[in-house]
Amino acid sequence: MDHARKPRAIVIGGGIGGLTAAVGLHQRGWNVTVLERATALAPVGAGIGLAPNSQRALDVIGLGDQVRALSAWQGDGGLRTPRGRWLNRTDSGAAAERFGGPLVLVHRATLVDILVSALPDGAVRTAAAATLADPGDDRRPAVVRTPGTDLEADLVVGADGIHSAVRAVLFPGHPGPRYSGYTTWRVVVPAPDAPFAPHETWGRGRLWGTQPLKDGRVYAYAAALAPPGEHAADDERAELLRRFGDWHQPVPGIIACARPGQVLRHDVHHMAEPLPAYHSGRVALIGDAAHAMQPTLGQGGNQAIEDAIVLAQHAGSGPDTGRGLAAYTRERLPRTMGIVRLATRTGRMALHDSAVGVAVRDALIRAVSRFGPGLVLRGFDGIADWQPPYPGVSAPRHTGAR
Repeated sequence: MDHARKPRAIVIGGGIGGLTAAVGLHQRGWNVTVLERATALAPVGAGIGLAPNSQRALDVIGLGDQVRALSAWQGDGGLRTPRGRWLNRTDSGAAAERFGGPLVLVHRATLVDILVSALPDGAVRTAAAATLADPGDDRRPAVVRTPGTDLEADLVVGADGIHSAVRAVLFPGHPGPRYSGYTTWRVVVPAPDAPFAPHETWGRGRLWGTQPLKDGRVYAYAAALAPPGEHAADDERAELLRRFGDWHQPVPGIIACARPGQVLRHDVHHMAEPLPAYHSGRVALIGDAAHAMQPTLGQGGNQAIEDAIVLAQHAGSGPDTGRGLAAYTRERLPRTMGIVRLATRTGRMALHDSAVGVAVRDALIRAVSRFGPGLVLRGFDGIADWQPPYPGVSAPRHTGAR
């Protein structure tokens, strides 16, 4: 190839993982184009919790401090029962000390704005449906098909989410993500008048979480066992009232603050069977396209950010692309699938639906919490304490295994 020109990368999908990859590749000298099918970068979802591992990943592209400035959680929080009893208490200071930083909860739109601001004008194209026509190899470029034209690329990043069409092209025999057995609701509302401690509440086959945002609003989420594809006959706010309206405050108050039609609902799927690789030819998969996971550890978006940074560092150009992507798979597949499995086990525990199982679960949590927050936080060792092996945007390009 002509080494006088910048290598070209096409990112299919303008979500958080795709945009992070675009920024990382841009900073390493790539000509990057992001193709997003939607007519605007209006993220599906409400809030995202950025743990210290993804904050350190964002440090590599110079955006970590902007995210940390949005931290709103100070003080205590914890896990409660539907009647309001505390099962355990957590402390933001203890978590920050153990993992090197606080959990930062931001609206997804805020994070998207931060990422887009780090890209050149015109790098993101909306209303740009794209399909992978040819993954390419070491001798020929990949080809991405858009309405009216085919685009060649030295690298294609498949960041097109849980139902990834790019993944289906690369691995047509793979079954894809499996329904996890439950559905989720998410909403951002004005904060209620009465103050509250951030919390997650576990019931029988149901859970609720309420967390503050820096701008004074509240991010709330819920989950419940349900058949796939089910939706409320009236609206999802009414469904939340039916399922959670008699739980402790501020849960009913938060639901009351939501407008009908404002509540988002999505079934949860996870990658029960790992992919054989996260790449093929000149194409790499990141985020949910590669390793969809249950939200019970809050790591889906965090792992997509890690993927993006690691991919940008490993990605070579020309004949080195294949070796770089193989190194990306070796680094990311074992880690992410380990977290997928842990999130699945946590989901089974959080959404236990038998009375006896719930009683045993709650008693175990109370017993463990008596040893202090350190024992509870230990469950995130090896996840939230991840360190990127690259010091920053000036790091040398990696084209092989470390």
